[in-house]
Amino acid sequence: MEIRINKEIKDYHESLFMGLSMRQFMCSLGAVGAAVGIYFGLKGVLDKETVSWLCIVCAAPLAAAGFFNYNGMNFEQFVVAYIYSEFLCSGVRTYKSENYIYEAYKEVLKDVSVRKEKTKKGKKKNPENSSAINTD
Repeated sequence: MEIRINKEIKDYHESLFMGLSMRQFMCSLGAVGAAVGIYFGLKGVLDKETVSWLCIVCAAPLAAAGFFNYNGMNFEQFVVAYIYSEFLCSGVRTYKSENYIYEAYKEVLKDVSVRKEKTKKGKKKNPENSSAINTD
């Protein structure tokens, strides 16, 4: 008797019927239902070979959706991520950096630069006036 232990706990999948998970089982039932519906719906309209190919073509994507896994996403999550990245958020992306510290201290830096300019202007005027002052 062998007990399978997954290396990663997230890889564990509970099996419901014949080793299939609930998702895989429901998608397989949907594929069988679609194939049966297409067969009985089109058997009087088209020949048997064409109807059988249509059954396969229509049932295969439904069955595959149950087993689909890409980067930990199931089929629906993958489709939503694909539509989001390729259509909703597509386009040219430009990088624009923003210095949050500069934005926070912008007013302080303006005040400091204004004070420095005033002191520079004041120092230029004061030496002329300071020579005229008597220190008796």
